[in-house]
Amino acid sequence: MSSTLFRTKKVEQSILDTEEPEHALKKSLSALDLTVFGVGVIIGTGIFVLTGTVAKNNAGPATALAFVAAGVACALAALCYAEFASTVPVAGSAYTFSYASLGELSAWIIGWDLVLEFALGTAVVAVGWSGYIQSLMDNAGWAMPAALGSREGSDVFGFDLLAAALVLVLTGILVLGMKLSARITSIVVAIKVTVVLVVIIAGAFLIKGENYDPFIPKEKPVEAGASLDSPLIQLMFGWAPSNFGVMGIFTAASVVFFAFIGFDVVATAAEETRNPQRDMPRGILGSLFICTALYVAVSIVVTGMQHYSRLSVDAPLADAFKATGHPWYAGFISFGAAVGLTTVCMILLLGQTRVFFAMSRDGLLPRFFSRVHPRFKTPHRPTILLGVVIAILAGFTPLTELAALVNIGTLFAFVVVAIGVVILRRTRPDLPRSFRTPWVPVIPILSVCASLWLMINLPAETWVRFGIWMAAGFVVYFLYGRTHSRLAKGEETRPEQTL
Repeated sequence: MSSTLFRTKKVEQSILDTEEPEHALKKSLSALDLTVFGVGVIIGTGIFVLTGTVAKNNAGPATALAFVAAGVACALAALCYAEFASTVPVAGSAYTFSYASLGELSAWIIGWDLVLEFALGTAVVAVGWSGYIQSLMDNAGWAMPAALGSREGSDVFGFDLLAAALVLVLTGILVLGMKLSARITSIVVAIKVTVVLVVIIAGAFLIKGENYDPFIPKEKPVEAGASLDSPLIQLMFGWAPSNFGVMGIFTAASVVFFAFIGFDVVATAAEETRNPQRDMPRGILGSLFICTALYVAVSIVVTGMQHYSRLSVDAPLADAFKATGHPWYAGFISFGAAVGLTTVCMILLLGQTRVFFAMSRDGLLPRFFSRVHPRFKTPHRPTILLGVVIAILAGFTPLTELAALVNIGTLFAFVVVAIGVVILRRTRPDLPRSFRTPWVPVIPILSVCASLWLMINLPAETWVRFGIWMAAGFVVYFLYGRTHSRLAKGEETRPEQTL
């Protein structure tokens, strides 16, 4: 039993599998495409919402330092992802990396985790996008019927038609091909980044120096502010970190970290990249650097425009412009957020379908889903299936219920990938590595510690729900995946089969 649970799939075998005509994805992406994907999925509601929350309740103007701290934590994980993605350029991201280093059971666990993370993430973003669109429609005098609009905070049972429609449209785009998806993403990301740059440039002229005093609040900024301390920390250790002063920066970092979630999705497109050995590290690290710089700049500007104690929690950027006598920017920012969320939704859906596709190609899920479209060379079957399921999920499930499990899944993947880098360095030192994570094992260990610390800062309820999902995953694996795995059947792809 133990030998089957920890059997690994050779890197060479994983690469050979990508050459089977019926299961091969089309290689069409460049380093620029990957960077755009990364920026497109990272910049979302976080930059428009979280800035005000952590500035008002935790870090004040030092929110910029919180973004830097969170960016460093992500950079540690990104360095590990970059090595794996360039060494094992196969769809599936952390799932594929785990299969090559930690074994089949670990690969299944992380794959099952990623399927949940990306599915709920897509649904969350779709519901958030629907809310922005309905807000813009209300401003224009057009109101959605209660039964067809967002249900957050409403007693009316209904179906969020806009959220479901967005998922279905993006599903169709993904079926038609990666290059089309990349072009649409490039256009939308250009609009989104333009909005962010306008906020930074216009807001820079409205900064008042006295708003930065104090830069690091020495006492709780807002007495009535909700504490962001983790119930899990109090449960495990009997104490919780201070949510003001220097520790407030680190508490804030654990919150704004989730504004960075998404760069790992870039790794799922490794198999569809023309030169993954060179372009994957550039796309992953480049997109993370760009987004960190934009986040820091926005936080500096917004806390300089309006004193942190008076910032809005729901719409800090828009309300800061209103407070300085420039209400026109509020609608402009809402438009940018609505447009930008479309790419976040599409790229999360892209990541999920690639993980599902990789798992089915390995036999851990039905092989029916591993055949690509004869014309578009995309995994159309899992894309359509998951698109429909997520559309229904986004239509019927309240936003607060959807968001509960997204964060912990990402951090769990970071831990697994960092450990995998160390193991693969020892078990396969002969593998050609075009990009090597520096200072191994120091960097991976720091990445694991940073991710675990942020996981501890999550509510206890999230851990319980995550445990239930993982338990369900074990049942599926032992009832189906373990016996249907291609490794269990002794199947392998020989070079002559790919000719």
